[in-house]
Amino acid sequence: MTEAAGKQKTAADQTEVFERMPVPSALRVMIVPSVISQLIVLIYNMADTFYVGQTGNPYMVAGTSLILPVFNLTLCLAGLAGIGGGALISRLLGQGREEEARRVSAFSLRLAVLVAAVFSVGMGLFMKPVLEVLGAGENTYRFASQYAFCVIVFGGIPTVLSNVLSNLIRSIGRSQQAGTGIVLGGVLNIVLDPLFMFVLMPDGYEVLGAGAATALSNCVACLYFASVLAKMGRDSIITFRFRSGRPGRDSIAAVFAVGVPSAVASLLFDLDYIIIDKLMVSYHDLALAAIGIVLKVERFPLNVGIGICQGMMPLVAYNFTSGNRERREAVIRLSRRLGLGIAAVSILLYELFAGQFVRLFISEPQTMALAADFLRIRVLATPLMFLSFFTVYLFQAFGMGRKSLFLGMTRWLVFNIPMLFLLNGMFGMYGIVWSQAAADTLTVAMSFYVYHKYRPK
Repeated sequence: MTEAAGKQKTAADQTEVFERMPVPSALRVMIVPSVISQLIVLIYNMADTFYVGQTGNPYMVAGTSLILPVFNLTLCLAGLAGIGGGALISRLLGQGREEEARRVSAFSLRLAVLVAAVFSVGMGLFMKPVLEVLGAGENTYRFASQYAFCVIVFGGIPTVLSNVLSNLIRSIGRSQQAGTGIVLGGVLNIVLDPLFMFVLMPDGYEVLGAGAATALSNCVACLYFASVLAKMGRDSIITFRFRSGRPGRDSIAAVFAVGVPSAVASLLFDLDYIIIDKLMVSYHDLALAAIGIVLKVERFPLNVGIGICQGMMPLVAYNFTSGNRERREAVIRLSRRLGLGIAAVSILLYELFAGQFVRLFISEPQTMALAADFLRIRVLATPLMFLSFFTVYLFQAFGMGRKSLFLGMTRWLVFNIPMLFLLNGMFGMYGIVWSQAAADTLTVAMSFYVYHKYRPK
């Protein structure tokens, strides 16, 4: 196939998914790979906790749990360039502005490398004070620092770049390739974890082995995406090379208008986790280990919901700028129903089998009992959390960054974080666990009002 023919085929594939394919089929093409990749990301993050839990050492579990918010900051940085750039690229394609879309992709990728490098170097220089702020004590600091060095200092750039490339590739309708790279890294991590932890590393260094396996897996995923770009050819929409100069000021502003709210929302999400850890550690280390397990287990339905939103967003963005209102609204309705259905099933399963899920990660009886109780409470907020970030993704698809920023900041700074302190003061440890459901009830009510008032008419 000639380069020109390949370019025509790519454009035809994009048009088919975005414009002509029936909405259920288009959503299936876009959502299924995205959901699978989100689940694999979660599984390989949980794999570290699972294998560390097999040591029977709750301090190792607590140490790795402390790094979860900081590791998620790398995904927050990826959202700055990946969500902001990806949403804009889909809107530009809907307007037929392919050259500007190429320039935006190059800008987004270079931005990703820059911010990831700054973050990794900063974490390397200030690791001790950062971990102490997160609550690392004499029993957990050594394990937390080992894990942080591998997955953030060494592995930060490939982690950010892989996630940005996944978002950008999905934005042009190639959801399967976008998901494959993330799945590859996740599966490899699951395979390498026991090898590094229990074979290559001596006793007492299992956490270091888990971190090394994660960093190596993300490097391999990044190499996969580089090969995808190479196969797409010089005329690919997604490229590191600027075409005919840099993107226009309005495009750069549009990347940040959506990317910054996405990054801020992720940052505040992580801040919420940090505060939960800090409040829990004031009770005892077993409570910290228990909530660390729950904060990962509860992510199964949430990551499915995020996958639904990620697959939906390019379709909504493209049809928003192309003017196909009927198709856009059909995509939104079907995606919302699917996400709420997943949330309902997750509540049923976690209420019935909370103990079995927790036992996968730790067998210490007291920690296991606490985690099972926490999980049954936290899962009740799942449909509320889905509706909250579903609305944010819609405004990102529309390019309405201020609205998504308002919703994200209000959710965390006005409702969630204050509710943590309020219910902790009133009801203690279990008040912390109930805070998510209480806060997101208010968030959903506000999100419905803002969406119906400001959505495109």
